[in-house]
Amino acid sequence: MNNILLIEDDLSLVNGLTFALKKQGFKLEVARTLKEAENLWTDGKYDLLVLDVALPDGTGFEFCKKVRRTSKVPIIFLTAADEEMDIIMGLDIGGDDYITKPFKLGVLISRINALLRRTNDFSTEGTMLQSNGIKVFLLQGQAFKNDRLLELTAAEYKLLCLFMRNPNVVLTKEQILDRLWDCNGNYIDSSTLTVYMRRLRIKIEDNPGEPKMLLTVRGMGYKWNVID
Repeated sequence: MNNILLIEDDLSLVNGLTFALKKQGFKLEVARTLKEAENLWTDGKYDLLVLDVALPDGTGFEFCKKVRRTSKVPIIFLTAADEEMDIIMGLDIGGDDYITKPFKLGVLISRINALLRRTNDFSTEGTMLQSNGIKVFLLQGQAFKNDRLLELTAAEYKLLCLFMRNPNVVLTKEQILDRLWDCNGNYIDSSTLTVYMRRLRIKIEDNPGEPKMLLTVRGMGYKWNVID
């Protein structure tokens, strides 16, 4: 049974989600403020976080940043803030998905199941990926370049794993978005993915301006180029 932490201050929404998620077989704990969430949070205790952005004593972005210092637990932002910059910020600081209110319960449950399934896939397919001087230890959720730990966000880590699992294969933008976020690119545009790619290159390439490993294939997508 997957354990979910819901951080949401709207009581009517909390009641509806509690009923729906428990009916689907999830175990659920609820926090209505950042302070309550911090008291409940322990790395390894939860399989997924559903996190509102606007909370009485702060923002969900703050809590996400704190969690990402120690954990790669999947995080879904659930919020009325639908501006593009809010979405980009939420994903950039480590969110895995971003659902705007109002929403359909069936859509949320589908996205939760998809994210949990992908997370399980990432953690069970072998134990290590290695190429181009980079090693990814899947059980630990850590990546190293020349034995130096790479400080990656959850999205960057999953992107790296996806490319390393598909060496020398061109992946279209649509394939990348479908594989990582399961949303057909409907809320993440090409510019957002470009930001992720640029930041991942900064962390893994010797010269990000002239990448050798993570290549752009014009008019097609991106490719992990194995050079050693």
